[in-house]
Amino acid sequence: MLNLLAFADDNPVNHVVNTGWKVGDLFGMHGVWIWSSHVGTLLLAGILTFLVLWWAAGKIATGPESQGSERYVTRNGFAHAIEVICTYLRDETAEPLLGHRTRKFMPFLWTIFFFILINNLLGLVPFADLAHIADHFAAGHDDHGHAKHIFTGMIGATATQNIFVTAALAIVAALIINIAGIRELGVMGYLQHLTAGTPWYLWPLMIPIEILGTIIKPVALALRLFANMTAGHILVAVLFMFAIKGIALVADGGLMSVVGGGVSLISIVAAIAIYFLELFVAFLQAFVFMFLTTVFISQLSHHGEHEHHDGHDHEHAHA
Repeated sequence: MLNLLAFADDNPVNHVVNTGWKVGDLFGMHGVWIWSSHVGTLLLAGILTFLVLWWAAGKIATGPESQGSERYVTRNGFAHAIEVICTYLRDETAEPLLGHRTRKFMPFLWTIFFFILINNLLGLVPFADLAHIADHFAAGHDDHGHAKHIFTGMIGATATQNIFVTAALAIVAALIINIAGIRELGVMGYLQHLTAGTPWYLWPLMIPIEILGTIIKPVALALRLFANMTAGHILVAVLFMFAIKGIALVADGGLMSVVGGGVSLISIVAAIAIYFLELFVAFLQAFVFMFLTTVFISQLSHHGEHEHHDGHDHEHAHA
């Protein structure tokens, strides 16, 4: 019975790491991971992001004039929830920072928010553990069955726990931030921004600092998302591991069964609580990534020190 749960793994990190499924030769390199669990999760998240938002847009869109005032009413509860989120992100988060440029950047900001959110939520679905249970019943208690091998390799784990994934998202954000800054300020204005408005004799100090800041911003985006998604998932896996070990002590009987029962009960309650916290963190980290991207875009559109500090004040208020 204990083998039904993959949470009993001695190494809880196994629940978040990327797992190769299709390994082969590519461009002269050997042992390349052509397909892995994170690739499958990213692909699924991309498809879901497109389909969910496309479906929601159809429900939110204004209907024909024949419907009267009802044409302005969103025609589905879930779509209405998405509309509320999108409206908040646009009106309360982006517009105070971007002003007249809000409409231009919202498609990108909405997309990056929902793509990261869906990836975070998919990471909370125990694909490998469900496949483990399926193999237990379908393959004669085979702990290394075919379904588990497919799910742990083709899809599963948390793609936003992968530093390469978060780095790729941060690079995309950095490109948008700096290209938008160049288009808004012009090449000379962008270069002048690197001086931070200081006198010329401070430029040898300020320009390297501003260039480092340009690099550090996307690095911070990548590390923040990576660290938060990794830590929470490992904590949940550790708690369930303690719960299973406690159940094993109960099965052995004797005095240790009392200790094992207490450990299991506390671990299960704590794991459930942390799991709900992880749901909140999934939304929070998607919002933080999108919000900081918005802040960084806005900082490359202001020419005055006062406006530059306004962006920081807004960031601190949200924090």
